[in-house]
Amino acid sequence: MSMRVAILGTGMIGAIHRRAALLAGADIAGVMASTPERSERAAVEWGTTPIRHLDELADLGADVVHVCTPNQRHVEHTKAALSSGAHVICEKPLSVDTAQAEALADLAESLGRTATVPFVYRFHPLVREIRARVQAGEFGSWQLLHGSYLQDWLLSPTATSWRIDSAIGGPSRTFADIGSHWCDLMEFITGERIESVVADVTTTVSQRPRPPAGGDSAGESMTVDTEDAATVMFRTRSGVLGSVNVSQVSAGRKNRLWFEFDGAHRSAVFDQENPETAWMGAEHSEEILRRDPSRGSPDHRRLSSLPAGHAQGYGQCFDAFVDDTYAAVRGDVRDGLPTFADGVRSARIVDAVVASSISGSRVKVADEPSVALPMRSDSSMATSTG
Repeated sequence: MSMRVAILGTGMIGAIHRRAALLAGADIAGVMASTPERSERAAVEWGTTPIRHLDELADLGADVVHVCTPNQRHVEHTKAALSSGAHVICEKPLSVDTAQAEALADLAESLGRTATVPFVYRFHPLVREIRARVQAGEFGSWQLLHGSYLQDWLLSPTATSWRIDSAIGGPSRTFADIGSHWCDLMEFITGERIESVVADVTTTVSQRPRPPAGGDSAGESMTVDTEDAATVMFRTRSGVLGSVNVSQVSAGRKNRLWFEFDGAHRSAVFDQENPETAWMGAEHSEEILRRDPSRGSPDHRRLSSLPAGHAQGYGQCFDAFVDDTYAAVRGDVRDGLPTFADGVRSARIVDAVVASSISGSRVKVADEPSVALPMRSDSSMATSTG
């Protein structure tokens, strides 16, 4: 019997969720956009039922609800989905307030619901191969963990998005949006956990067009109160030093998540824009690993959906994540599935980065339920007009 799913949000990421759901054999039972009218239009385009109001979820009978709406709506939409009896996939962050994210995770657990977050870079086959080799002890103790995640989609001063507005997207933009993926991947592969951070941020384009509302065009200029780039140094609980640079204003970089993890015996380098290969180095040798379903770790083989030499990338990662989520709903929980607990973990790291960028000091990542953070003032960010 096919999975019945509802999708809340019809933007770029909502369309990616829909594609992955269909490839997993799901029936799209309903869709909700930003207004009842837009929901009706989306339903016609997608060949499904419009969801005009959240209270209609209870009668829809969806097995899984995909929450793909702007950040400030995640709590409301996820609660409605859980209350309707559905399992949930929610885009990160779970909430712009970490205490609410913790409450969502607790609610999903208390209801016995599968609840996942799309940290989909975990699903690159070579990421799993490197992780398996780490777990086998090939790398030895960690010496240095470093990397970057660079994009350029906000390079132009005329570019805008709802993400630039902290009232909609939360107090952090670039780090919360993409730095969170890098940190999740680092912890997932290495087994290390970030204990404390020293962070600084910059906004290089201080004024942008106001994000459009609904179907409207972008409006007058507004002051940007979220960061364009960030540098974060960290220490893990076992004392390993690391760093990551993140940016949404790096010319020519479209989606370059890159890491190098250096161990006492071996190092590994992976670039998700070139996911068919990874570099492995030792003191007197080096090798290029190639994605190949005929060799390597069990997860490397399982997630290699195409033959060697037939490039696969982000799309297949997202498909595998959704498929593994649906499998968990059916009772087949597979290793590496990112859950709401991972979403809460990410929120706590983001909180520490924001707090450090405000105070200029080292901040410990919380292990316990969090309190609300102060908003960063415009004057606390180094700015220049782009």
